[in-house]
Amino acid sequence: MSRKIDHHLCEDFLRELEKKIPDCLLISYFPYQKPQEIREMLLASADHLAPVKKKASKEVLKGRQIQTKAGLISIYTDGASRGNPGEAGAGFVIFNEQNDEIATGSKYLGQCTNNVAEYQALIFGLKEAGKTGIRQISIFLDSQLIVRQIQGKYKVKNVGLKPLFSEVRRLLDQFDFFQVNHVPRNLNKRADGLANQGIDEHL
Repeated sequence: MSRKIDHHLCEDFLRELEKKIPDCLLISYFPYQKPQEIREMLLASADHLAPVKKKASKEVLKGRQIQTKAGLISIYTDGASRGNPGEAGAGFVIFNEQNDEIATGSKYLGQCTNNVAEYQALIFGLKEAGKTGIRQISIFLDSQLIVRQIQGKYKVKNVGLKPLFSEVRRLLDQFDFFQVNHVPRNLNKRADGLANQGIDEHL
């Protein structure tokens, strides 16, 4: 006899488990994997179960794209810093529902850290998306730190990143729906190329 699964309860359980289970137990049960890797898998599973939420809930989703009536526009952003800190650039690319490239941007940021460059690239992309009248977006970044901070899973402790985080949150409020996703670097090559282009054109 099959039992109906309450995805809300499963999601909450996985998040609580990630918070409360001690490293010693993780090491005992999974000796060949680092505790942090197990925690990431628990969070990824919880994200997969998360329901669609509007911006009013102040939550952002990670994972698969969720097709709504109007569809989702995809924004890929990336920041590059040659040194940490070092010469930095920002890039973004926007794709429509048919995966056609409809807008790109590239600019030089001066000297900054990689995390600052990542935030600046996201701000750059969100500002341009806002100008087009786009109302629903799915954002893709290869910086897991930034993704987790926007999702509210990691606190923003760095003083230099706090105003950038606040600016991102302000810009997200202009959209009816948004979600943020972590992608591997090899799936973010176009935005990475534009970020490096911003540096190259300045040098």
